[in-house]
Amino acid sequence: MQFFLACVYLLQHFVPVWPQCSVPASEFKLQGDFLIGGLFNVHQASPSFVHDRPEAIDCSSQDFILPSYRMFQVLRFSVEEINNSTGLLPNVTLGYDVFDHCSDTLNFPGILRLISVNGSIQPWKQQHEHRSKVVAVVGPFGSTETLTVASLFMRSYIPMVNYGSSSSIFSKKSRFPSFLRTVHTNKDIIQVIVNIIRHFHWRWVAFLSSDDDYSKDGLELFIKMIKDTEICLAYREVLKEGTDYSLMFKQIESQRIPIIVVFTPKRYAETLIEAAVRLNVTDKVWIAGDTWALNQKLPKMKGVRNIGTVFGVSEPVTVIPGFNAFIYSSKKQKSCDNAEGETFCNQVCNCSSLNPEDVIREDPSYSFAIYTAAYAIAHALHHVLQCDHGHCDKKIIAYPNMILTALKDSNFTLLDRLIQFDESGDRKYGSYAVNIWTESGEAERVGSYETHPSAHFYINNSQIVWHKGKVPISRCSPECDVGFAKRQDGIHMCCFTCEVCPRETYVNSTDDPYHCFKCKEAEWAAEGSTSCSLRVVEYVPFTDSSAITIMAASWLLVGLSVATIVLFAVKYDTPVVKSAGGPMCFLILGCLSLCSISIFFYFGKPTPSYCILRYLPFLLFYTPCLASFVVRSFQIVCVFKMAAKFPRLYAWWMKYHGQWLVITVAFVAQALLLFIGYTYGPPKPFNETFWYPDKIILGCKMGHLEASSGSLVLLASLCALCFIFSYMGKDLPKNYNEAKSITFCLLLLILTWIVFATEYTLYHGKYIQTLNALAVLCSLYWFLMWYFLPKCYIIIFQPHKNTQQYFQGLIQNYTKTISN
Repeated sequence: MQFFLACVYLLQHFVPVWPQCSVPASEFKLQGDFLIGGLFNVHQASPSFVHDRPEAIDCSSQDFILPSYRMFQVLRFSVEEINNSTGLLPNVTLGYDVFDHCSDTLNFPGILRLISVNGSIQPWKQQHEHRSKVVAVVGPFGSTETLTVASLFMRSYIPMVNYGSSSSIFSKKSRFPSFLRTVHTNKDIIQVIVNIIRHFHWRWVAFLSSDDDYSKDGLELFIKMIKDTEICLAYREVLKEGTDYSLMFKQIESQRIPIIVVFTPKRYAETLIEAAVRLNVTDKVWIAGDTWALNQKLPKMKGVRNIGTVFGVSEPVTVIPGFNAFIYSSKKQKSCDNAEGETFCNQVCNCSSLNPEDVIREDPSYSFAIYTAAYAIAHALHHVLQCDHGHCDKKIIAYPNMILTALKDSNFTLLDRLIQFDESGDRKYGSYAVNIWTESGEAERVGSYETHPSAHFYINNSQIVWHKGKVPISRCSPECDVGFAKRQDGIHMCCFTCEVCPRETYVNSTDDPYHCFKCKEAEWAAEGSTSCSLRVVEYVPFTDSSAITIMAASWLLVGLSVATIVLFAVKYDTPVVKSAGGPMCFLILGCLSLCSISIFFYFGKPTPSYCILRYLPFLLFYTPCLASFVVRSFQIVCVFKMAAKFPRLYAWWMKYHGQWLVITVAFVAQALLLFIGYTYGPPKPFNETFWYPDKIILGCKMGHLEASSGSLVLLASLCALCFIFSYMGKDLPKNYNEAKSITFCLLLLILTWIVFATEYTLYHGKYIQTLNALAVLCSLYWFLMWYFLPKCYIIIFQPHKNTQQYFQGLIQNYTKTISN
């Protein structure tokens, strides 16, 4: 508020003492029923211009800017064309009051005059009571200039229809409620620049900006847009009046950066390119922002071809019908002939001597944006005045806020282009052209970027003539070979080393080239892979020949066991059956048959129940088998060696049926161990993926080692005891030596599992299940073949040895031998 009142004070007290300008400038004013304000920097104040007291700037004494003068003429042409229209504002004339906004911070008097009412400023009245001198304002051009003065117009909701301020900050309606623009935002411009870089797979770029709001906003957007891409900002520099271009280009060259984005106002870009030519900078790719992409001076500069290839991003050049004729007509008139007396100092332009061809040839970048701004205001006023059937209601007071509301609802076609504004006041639809500077000094269109109906980017590579005849390569590090992942080297992701992805991993160069991803359990990948392949699932089915053979052998075991049981039952009272163990033989043969159940579950696809039945029957029923042989071996030793030495122990053993007690205790202990172990960690299906990278071997694994080890320790202990007792009776009578048979069976049993353990260590394929089943089957067959079948042979084929007299004779002979 204090700042605003100070401006009012300056206007009311210092304007009367300003020097009166002697050269009239009728181009800046046009009378009409409604006025459009205009802010154009036809002149530019020197940055070193210093004031020691408050005073206005005489813009006419500053540097003349021909491109801005052309923009100013587009507004004049647009207003005159609207006034000559019969369909738009039929009985209403538009006028304009244009000020030369040649300084962003020191030229407020012109702004204050635009928003004054009858020569005075009344900023604190109610909004609906305020009616400024103009209904809307066009301009100014730069983002910094607009930020400086925008707040003065926002307070009274005076529409600012801007043609050149593309900074993103103006999209914030909370700060700039009456700001609209006919130029695209920096977001679109930077998006096109990023698309150009990505199109040619450039990764290593420099970004040159300047110390103004336009450039700062562009740099922030560029950094944000390349954040999740492979583009790296290798170097950035803020250009100012005293920039050391020699040092800057040396730094760019030392980092081997061939791509330079220049996002600055035109005057900095011109100074930069002139320095590049002077310092003999070569073989670069320059990407120009919209402020200098269609520059008419630089492409024709001597030696500019040597700096490299220059791309430019601009709005497509639109030919405005009748504009050239207007310039020729306007320049034929003499300004002095149209003198209107006193003029404000920033409405003076001694430009009557300008060549019309120079004005027409000047940079046309923002011509259509100014043309659109004028027509948008006219259409809004047309709506507010309720113009219909060739008549407008001039009695309606067109307040600026009413014009603003109508502007936001703009929907008209201008030169075959649809004109609308979005909720942020930005132009809704449009496009950008990608140009390249040719040898002839012209900007040739080689691509485009469309924003409607969806974003679409296109470049015609065949139209591009590169400085060195081929597309430049811009990378910090060379690309990795297929199957190699990038490892970041330093702060930039573009700088990296390459490492091959190990087995079971792969790299996806499209989604994330910096990581080796692990394959899923059902997949595999060789070293240096870019994808995973499904593993082959393998297991031994029931139809496999080895499975059929082993299951047939298992059924044969059951059959032989049943046959032996029948034979022993028939010959139960014979000495051979009694010496083999009597009723204990039926227990052993029954348990061997039950153990064979496990063999059938080693084949087929493993399931949790299959895995339990694969181990449970064998571990549970093999225990009483071994326990029976333990007590049988112990009995043999006791009968022939210990009965005489320990008669009381032998008597106790016989009285309390010690053999059945030991078997029962062993069976119950094993049952408890299995129950506890299977409760905490039952056997379960297991996918073996370690040994064969391209296969999944289906199998079963025991549960927790602690839970399952108890049952195995019990079996091993019984086997050890059995071997000890049977070995102690190795010198018993030849034809009555069950101990030797048991010892031989145990040796075969131990050898079988040693062989299996060796195979399990060396071989990990699917047939390990078959070998396991074979080991179990052999463990059953050894006792059947070498303990029971020899006795069956004696019963059937040598009945004379199966008599009481024969056995007593053997015992008497052995007793005599011991006594001697």
